[in-house]
Amino acid sequence: MQTVEQALDKLKRSDFRAGFHLNEDDRRYIREKGPDTVRHHAEDFIAKRLAPAYIPNDGRQTPMKGHPVFKAQHACACCCRGCLKKWYRVPENVELTEDQQRRIVNLLMAWMEREMSR
Repeated sequence: MQTVEQALDKLKRSDFRAGFHLNEDDRRYIREKGPDTVRHHAEDFIAKRLAPAYIPNDGRQTPMKGHPVFKAQHACACCCRGCLKKWYRVPENVELTEDQQRRIVNLLMAWMEREMSR
């Protein structure tokens, strides 16, 4: 089981994943809403869009823009069940546990924190 830091370091080695960054609108949103609200949004997105065992539009359920959490999901390979399987060996077609969801949210929040300090 890898740590958040190990996962973030591994993701940096992928040209595709490393290409995602927060823009000024994303940064402003995070500053205005605060980390607690953004975490709540992340928890909600993961619970509704990633945690179910079967996702009708899997692979297309996470927009590339529109919310900082969406960018974090793509940067962290937590955007669809296929990416979760490839990067973290999370089986598809099985509902994510609360612990798995919490770990994903923690990873997304850590990525956004790193981006905010860039």
